[in-house]
Amino acid sequence: MVLFDLQHARKKLRKRVSGWRPGADFSSRIRSIGHLLAGNASSTVIGLVAFALTARALGPTQYGILALCFTYTRAIERIISFQSWQPLIKYGAEALEGGRTEDLKQLLKFGLVLDLSAAILAWALAVVLLVAGASLFGIAPDTRTLALIYCFVLPFQLSGMPTAVLRLFGRFRSLAYLQVASSVARACLCGVGVALNWGLLEFTLIWMLTQIFSGLGLLWIAMRVLRGQNFGGILFMSMQGIRVRFPGLWRFSLSANLSLTIRSSASELDTLIVGALTDAASAGLYHIAKRIGRLGQQAGVQVQAVVYPELSRAWAAQSIKSFTRIVSQTQLLLLAAGIIGLVVLYPTIEPLLVLAAGPAFAAAAPLVIVQGFAVVLTLCAAVLRSALLSMGQERAVLNSVLIATLFFHATALVAIPQIGAMGANIAHIVMSALWLITMHLSYRRLVGSIKE
Repeated sequence: MVLFDLQHARKKLRKRVSGWRPGADFSSRIRSIGHLLAGNASSTVIGLVAFALTARALGPTQYGILALCFTYTRAIERIISFQSWQPLIKYGAEALEGGRTEDLKQLLKFGLVLDLSAAILAWALAVVLLVAGASLFGIAPDTRTLALIYCFVLPFQLSGMPTAVLRLFGRFRSLAYLQVASSVARACLCGVGVALNWGLLEFTLIWMLTQIFSGLGLLWIAMRVLRGQNFGGILFMSMQGIRVRFPGLWRFSLSANLSLTIRSSASELDTLIVGALTDAASAGLYHIAKRIGRLGQQAGVQVQAVVYPELSRAWAAQSIKSFTRIVSQTQLLLLAAGIIGLVVLYPTIEPLLVLAAGPAFAAAAPLVIVQGFAVVLTLCAAVLRSALLSMGQERAVLNSVLIATLFFHATALVAIPQIGAMGANIAHIVMSALWLITMHLSYRRLVGSIKE
């Protein structure tokens, strides 16, 4: 009996180890991730130069005002945006797998219309809220004017369909090059601004115009890729009958949008919450810490850019073993990278902040470290989110996000008045941990039921 148990345990161990063994698909995935990470690392370093130049030129208070403008428009965009790349990749992978060219073109037209509608709605809502709520919330006239100017980035945020195209067709180099080009343009303009002693208005225009350039550049590259793949003419496709060709498309899109909206109330409004419960300088320090923490999240985003289409294709082909292997390998990769990043960051972040942004921003160092823990948890959870969406389990993702976000707001509203901006970071740790746990339970239950 003992011998049988030992043999059974040995077989289970060999099976699990074989699941971690890299194959050709893993090598291809690593190469694609490498292209994205190389572009992301380059744009990150250049982007940090732009942030450092802006922070030095403006100081904590004025930089805090710019951060609030940036956060406000991004929050509105994330709340309204349908993130159409999620349903486009899921259903587009199925269409590609089945060779349904016309269906895919119709689906991409649907995504572009969705992006454009959401962008215009986001701009209108952002302007109306600013005009109507400025006096109610005590927003200074100069700050309101800057925020209204920055709102003009919103009609050009059409990234959903282009992102889906580049990920579906594996054009990861194009994504990487565009990131670098946008960061170079921004850093150069910020350098000019420092040399000419420009103020808050000019730096607001710099960040606004380079963001518009990035959005339009992504759309242009995607259209070129479609023509090269003989998928041109999507603008002239009719969307009639799309619900018949793609059952559940609207339900998936609405659920994914609602999930993102709920989560954005934490991930995008947190800087505004810190500013409201403390002051502009604290919001500026928190925004600096969050931007650095987001660099790690961006690396995770690049990994997801490769993994999500693969998961969708594996699920469409009902290759469960390949599906679970991709999830496990990616989680391990992101966890290891996150831990290494924290180890490197701990002794270096304060001197780097002083060198880059000046002594006034040294107080952001503890915020960066604590934010880093939340980022590591978020990276692991994001893999499970992609897996559940690929499986058509958008409801499980929505429930998980709802629970985690409620706990974020409860923690933030209690902690921020007591300990300042650090309270927002602690709230993010609570949210990320709950998000990871609830989605892991859903994923294990679903995979276990399939294997049985």
